[in-house]
Amino acid sequence: MAGKIFTIAQQKGGAGKTTVAVHLAVAWAQQRGKKIAILDTDPQGSTSVWYEAREHYLGADQTGITFRRAKGARAVDEARKLARSHDAVLVDMPPHASTSANAVIRAATLVVIPVQPTPLDFWATMPTLEIASAHKKPVLLVLNRVTPRALLTATMITRLGEYKVRVAKSPLGNRIAFAESIGAGRTVLETRARSVAATEVRALAREIMRRA
Repeated sequence: MAGKIFTIAQQKGGAGKTTVAVHLAVAWAQQRGKKIAILDTDPQGSTSVWYEAREHYLGADQTGITFRRAKGARAVDEARKLARSHDAVLVDMPPHASTSANAVIRAATLVVIPVQPTPLDFWATMPTLEIASAHKKPVLLVLNRVTPRALLTATMITRLGEYKVRVAKSPLGNRIAFAESIGAGRTVLETRARSVAATEVRALAREIMRRA
């Protein structure tokens, strides 16, 4: 098995990396026969906290996802090791540039960058885009926490197009359901399976897998 490695990266904190990573993981894990892994390389450990809560609520043997933590040089080795036995590996990156971060991006099949539709978040993507470009890695920006009347959204997409960066056609809205599900160690796919939020996640998961 040669699984795909999806690096979830963003220099700016609070962009929703963990939310995107765990929702994609569960969306793919719900597909019959798919083996999915999450690798937490972020010292903040938000994904680790989510997974611990998931084990608590669902049981250690019922999470449906393989979980590992690693940092530094070990992160790349762990990501590649997991890819040998899983269909997809999602790597939650730390919100800052580092030698190990560069290495994990270099090992990625696709670099996924969550970004909120604001100028500050847009500017914060530049370092990650430069690293990915240097390693000739494909990038997909995911508009996250998009409000129904976000006037900047269309402008953002246009400006990103100027940088020849692909933007996912499936954004994620600014919905309380995401935060509520994360706090319970789950996702909206499990807590509100028929919600608009769950529909958004499934659409994004399909799009990313097609592009990888």
